[in-house]
Amino acid sequence: MRLKDFFYLRFSDRQALLLLMALVAVVSLLLLLFHSGDELTSLGASDSIRVERRDSVWYRSGYEHRPITYAVDNGRRVARFPFDPNTADSTALLQLGLAPWQVRSIYRYRAKGGVFRQPSDFAKVYGLTKQQYRELEPYIVIGDAHHPAAELFESTMSIAHDTARHHSPKLRPSEQIDLNTSDTTMLMRVPGIGSYFARSIERYRQRLGGFYDVRQLMEITDFPQEALRYFEIKTPVNKLRVNQLSLNELKRHPYINFYQARDIVNYRRMRGPLKDIRDLKLLENFTEADFERLCHYLSYE
Repeated sequence: MRLKDFFYLRFSDRQALLLLMALVAVVSLLLLLFHSGDELTSLGASDSIRVERRDSVWYRSGYEHRPITYAVDNGRRVARFPFDPNTADSTALLQLGLAPWQVRSIYRYRAKGGVFRQPSDFAKVYGLTKQQYRELEPYIVIGDAHHPAAELFESTMSIAHDTARHHSPKLRPSEQIDLNTSDTTMLMRVPGIGSYFARSIERYRQRLGGFYDVRQLMEITDFPQEALRYFEIKTPVNKLRVNQLSLNELKRHPYINFYQARDIVNYRRMRGPLKDIRDLKLLENFTEADFERLCHYLSYE
């Protein structure tokens, strides 16, 4: 018998095989349709879970029997408002710009008994980036419901001091503070400024010797521009004695790099002390932008 004769089917056999294959395909399709329909019907009947499709991705979740929709949407609007990470629901956390998987991480942490006792604890949320924490930290408000019960028996003075320190009222739109003299506590009264940016302002102010323009704050990474309106300059900057400082002392200033400090030291050695900002124009490593910034900080004594 030849090999092709072994696989040969009669006409009636071929018809029966095709009919069987068609029947299997129809049954499979019907099962798939009925299964999907039942699943979506059961989801629609539940108050604790909602499903939305966007960008061809399905997400389902339910927390504390609250209706919640997760959707992939890179163009969604992000809101900023005070929130307590111990009690905020998923809707509020999503509106703040957190990703669905970050919200799930917060819920799992709370379900295991985890408590955010201070704003810095929120930085430990899995996957939270530095930029996200910087933007959200000024709006984190930790309620006292999760504080130790022993605090109920502290002295009135201690409680008042703690309240003033952690819950200082934010400035009104018409109020301003002196950028060169305000401490971190006062800086944190500015809307949008938390402990991170308050410390960043203080450190940069020390390196500069003070600010001559509030727009210098934008030189701090990710600084919120809307906070500029709350600052003013009342105190002058501390100037550099450019003819007396060493190369290492000069290059510590944010506006003077190593090569510029070297040029200043070489100029003093070869031509004597600098008398005016225009003397720097003879040095190749300085630009017009450098002259405009440094004129506020150089003293020629």
